[in-house]
Amino acid sequence: MAAERIHLLQHPATAPADATLAIHHGESFADGTGTVMPPIYATSTFAHGNPGGFDYTRSGNPNFRILEGVLASVERCDHATVFGSGVSAITAIASTLQQGDLVLCEENLYGCTVRLFEQVFAKFGVRTEWVDFTDPSALTAIVERQPAMVWLESPTNPLLKVIDLEAVCSAARGAEVPVVVDNTFATALVQRPLQLGATLSLTSTTKYINGHSDALGGAVCTDAPDWHARMVFAQKALGLMPSPFDCWLITRGIKTLPLRLRQQIENAAVLANHLAEHPQVDWVRYPHRADHPQQAVALRQMQGGGAIVTIGLNTSREQAYAVCKALRWFTMAESLGGVESLICHPATMTHAAVSPEVKSKLGITDGLIRLSVGCEDVADLITDLDQALATLS
Repeated sequence: MAAERIHLLQHPATAPADATLAIHHGESFADGTGTVMPPIYATSTFAHGNPGGFDYTRSGNPNFRILEGVLASVERCDHATVFGSGVSAITAIASTLQQGDLVLCEENLYGCTVRLFEQVFAKFGVRTEWVDFTDPSALTAIVERQPAMVWLESPTNPLLKVIDLEAVCSAARGAEVPVVVDNTFATALVQRPLQLGATLSLTSTTKYINGHSDALGGAVCTDAPDWHARMVFAQKALGLMPSPFDCWLITRGIKTLPLRLRQQIENAAVLANHLAEHPQVDWVRYPHRADHPQQAVALRQMQGGGAIVTIGLNTSREQAYAVCKALRWFTMAESLGGVESLICHPATMTHAAVSPEVKSKLGITDGLIRLSVGCEDVADLITDLDQALATLS
């Protein structure tokens, strides 16, 4: 049951490949020591007049700059700004909005993104409208509604809808509307939103970029100098910066991203095909499978189907929980993207803050389960899922 070999996105042969760029971070700010891995700059303040121009860690730290350099290299963009979490990165972008501004959001977003817009920024007069961006009429809505921003995820969490980023960004560019793409599920090794026309590419570096479930972080990448300046301002003014230690961990983690992600995608493709034939599974969503509603778009803009598999079971919440708890190699937990496999019940975990009416509209049912596929031996993962699903018989 071998999976198709995954070829992650690369640059033209004249430039270094992603695996090289992820390992060689460049400046370590440690002249005179010969250190291969940069140290942790655990300081809150810096002496005035230092060559790096540092003054206070809320305003910048060598570990921030090192990680930002690696992320910009892998994203193939001009600027990256790091934050304390994925939600901090979301907050930094949303903080640029003004009272009365309208944001057109993909209707199936990460639950915490929904909560921020509906329960926090709504209090300051920011308006949101929720749109199905797989529907061609969404392109017309951009022109007609003239929003201040378009906010997308692709693939979406947890239903793995795939948005035609090039088409949406083209429509938004014509209307002079900036587009934000949450690229956490794919990473720059699978798709590069900026090259498809997006203004900002957002990533929770907690997930695949770090890959070891031991640090929080977020990042915003862009080619636009004015947007980069806004992100640096938000990092400092709102106190959204990460810790030097977390940046050090994420810098270490990204060095193995190409290796990890390739294995995870191969495992996920095998599991998706296996689960699609399982008698206890109603349906499977995986972007590169022929039965995915947007497979043609996924094949065009994604190098590999990603490492998330979503399945639907015709069960109650209690039965779905029982399946999750019966697993040995999949831990029932929030988050995703680590080397270890995780299983999540979105209705009560990642999307618990979403109203029952919206969950029902989107199809986030009590029988919906999301798998974050890790680097374990795929035969062990198959055996584990089979024995857990057998509890439904």
